[in-house]
Amino acid sequence: MTLANQLTLIRIALIPLFVLVFFLPFQWAHFVSALIFSAAAITDWADGYVARKFNQSTKLGAFLDPVADKLMVVIALVLLVTLHTAAWFAVCAIVIVGREIVISALREWMAELGQRASVAVSYIGKVKTTLQMIAIIVLLADIPVLRWVGFIAMVAAAALTLWSMLLYLKAAKPFLLADMNGQSDEG
Repeated sequence: MTLANQLTLIRIALIPLFVLVFFLPFQWAHFVSALIFSAAAITDWADGYVARKFNQSTKLGAFLDPVADKLMVVIALVLLVTLHTAAWFAVCAIVIVGREIVISALREWMAELGQRASVAVSYIGKVKTTLQMIAIIVLLADIPVLRWVGFIAMVAAAALTLWSMLLYLKAAKPFLLADMNGQSDEG
């Protein structure tokens, strides 16, 4: 198994620890859960770097990496909704999770059509991911003086989430319309 894939598996293995620590009845629990999430985010960057630099890209890694990413983010957002119970915060989390589901399905469908490159990760998606990670880490740490930074990053991430989803759907529009008009191979 490649080092890149091992890093991805470490990220997945950190999930139960992350959840367990979040719910521990200690004052430091949220801060430590933020550190664990941060470590997972670093493994996300590291596995991509290792895979590219040392030519360790595999089909297993191409499958596991986005699964690990989405599991960490979705679980973190669910935990954060239990901590920050405002409706607007839940809407931001729903937008982010909903977009991940839609875009994952869209990418899979486009790959079946041989058009996966049409919905490749965009620059806006990378900015969105960065803001999302900042928001999650800051809000998990639950340091009152920094909460506003997390809230602003969360709203910005949700807005960019919608924007990037629209860009992905626009790129896929010709294929979606062709399929809706019965012009697909599956017709």
